Amino acid sequence: MLEDKFGRRFHYLRLSITDVCNFRCTYCLPDGYQCDGDRDFLSRQEISVLVNAFAGLGTSKIRLTGGEPSLRKDLPQIIEQCASTPGIEKVAITSNGFKLPQMIQSWADAGLSALNISMDSLDPRQFHAITGHNKLETVLEGIDMALDLGIQVKINSVLLKPYSDTMLSTALNWLKDKPVTLRMIELMQTGDNQPFFNDNHISGQPIKQRLLDQGWGQILRDKSAGPAQEFSHPDYTGRIGLIMPYSKDFCKSCNRLRVSSRGKLHLCLFAEQGLDLRPLLREGDMNALQQKLVTLLGQKEASHWLDKGYTGATQHLAMLGG
Repeated sequence: MLEDKFGRRFHYLRLSITDVCNFRCTYCLPDGYQCDGDRDFLSRQEISVLVNAFAGLGTSKIRLTGGEPSLRKDLPQIIEQCASTPGIEKVAITSNGFKLPQMIQSWADAGLSALNISMDSLDPRQFHAITGHNKLETVLEGIDMALDLGIQVKINSVLLKPYSDTMLSTALNWLKDKPVTLRMIELMQTGDNQPFFNDNHISGQPIKQRLLDQGWGQILRDKSAGPAQEFSHPDYTGRIGLIMPYSKDFCKSCNRLRVSSRGKLHLCLFAEQGLDLRPLLREGDMNALQQKLVTLLGQKEASHWLDKGYTGATQHLAMLGG
């Protein structure tokens, strides 16, 4: 089992398979994707070595991220590789859903367990203003198809000052009979968004208090769950989650590690640098890779220090899929 010096165990790997994204979200890539290097992303063989090494060290959940992971044409094959790896119990994707209706069946057939969709508004005009695309109806259609296929669906919505009140009010109606979890995520400061962060960041704490006042109850987290505080209500089919990285002790329950699309281990989303695993991935030396992972984990810090304005090497969230 991968365990750090603070006693935290790591059951969960977030694996980026590309840093390319086709959306222009205001809080992430407002000017669109800028290619600033080669696109020598991990091959399927390298991914197989990586996933097997992590599985052998107790990892049970893999989340494939981007950028936008569906921009890789071999995504179904990558899902199948992960799902068929001994020890991996859950394979998830985080996607913007731009082609979800066309793709979801192939992902399900490959063994997809769970799907997170980035959707910051249920209002078509606001959705377009945030993402630069008129794709809300397509995304909603794909979500319904995923639910029909028995895939667990969560919605990621970044809290932004101009939109969040509308999103929460609209979502409460939507969640009445929609079996999804809406996760509202505090905007995080990155290397290139400080003015935007200063203008748009709001805390999730008032929303938490509002939910509690309205009869929502907090749910216990599973060992492989992400950092969201989730809430349910007897009158609602859906759930609401809050991800508040600026809250006290947020990092205390950290259970995930990240690997970039070029094979660098990031001990935290806001680590100072990625730690290169690629030579060992290319060699296919499983034992050496596992030993290196155990050794590198000793460098993991107690906190991300976001509350002190520290953003590390993360210039924007598309670099590692958030």
